[in-house]
Amino acid sequence: MARVFITGSTDGLGLAAARLLVEQGHTVTGHARNERRAQQLRARLPEAEAVLVGDLSSRKQTVALAEQANAGGPFDAVIHNAGIGYRERAKITTEDGHAHVLAVNVLAPYILTCLMHRPRRLVYLSSGMHQGGRGDAHDLDWERRPWNGAQAYADSKLYDATLAFAVARLWPDVLSNSLEPGWVPTKMGGPGAPDDIAQAHITQAWLAVSDDPKATVSGRYFYHQKELAPASDSLDTSFQDDLLATLEELTAVPFPRS
Repeated sequence: MARVFITGSTDGLGLAAARLLVEQGHTVTGHARNERRAQQLRARLPEAEAVLVGDLSSRKQTVALAEQANAGGPFDAVIHNAGIGYRERAKITTEDGHAHVLAVNVLAPYILTCLMHRPRRLVYLSSGMHQGGRGDAHDLDWERRPWNGAQAYADSKLYDATLAFAVARLWPDVLSNSLEPGWVPTKMGGPGAPDDIAQAHITQAWLAVSDDPKATVSGRYFYHQKELAPASDSLDTSFQDDLLATLEELTAVPFPRS
C-alpha cells in the first residue's frame, strides 16, 4: 500500500481522491491552507494519517509545508491538486508580489516538487483550458499585460502540464504525469459544469497508486484514465527549460536536476 500526499484536499476533487485512496487501503496525508480548514478535513476524513497546514499563496508557508511533509519521510506519491480557478476579475497579488493564480497553481507545486523528498510518482492537475495557454515563459506575473482571469488560469494549467513533463524528462526514476479532471460542478467549476463529478477524481488516484501498465508511465496526459495529446508547447523541451528557469527566478528555489 502507498503513502500519498494530496494538496488542497479539504473539499472537492482532492477530498474525493483522498477518500477513494483510503477506501483502497492506502495511507493519505491531507493538506489545508489554514488550521480552520484543517479541522474540517480531520472531521471529514478521520482516517487521514495527518493533515498538513500551509497557505500555498505564500512562499514562506509553502517552503514550511515541504519541511512538514519531509519530517514524516518520503511519500510514494504526491498529487498536486490544489488550484485557483478562472473567475478572478482583477489581479490579486500575494504577499510575495505574485499573481494569486500563478502562486497557487504553479509556484507552489514547483516549490514542493523541488523541496520535498522525491516520491516515486507525481501527479499534476491541469485542465482542458491548458490548450489555450500561452507557451511563453515571460511575464508569468502579468506585469506587462492587461489582466485576463481566464487566460491567467489557462496559462497556469499549461505550466502545470509542462512542469509534469519536464520532471518526467529530467527525473527518469519518477513517474510524472498530468491530467484534466473535466469541467465538473465543484466550487471551482461552478454548479452548471457539465462533466461527470463521479469520474473526476478517479484518474489522479489511479495515477498515484495503480499497477495498471497504462498508469505506470511517465510524461503523459490523461482524461478519465485515457491518454490524450496535450498542448504541443508543453512537450517542447526548450519551453520546459525556459519555464523551469523562470520558476527558479521567481521562487529562488533551484530545480534539482540530478
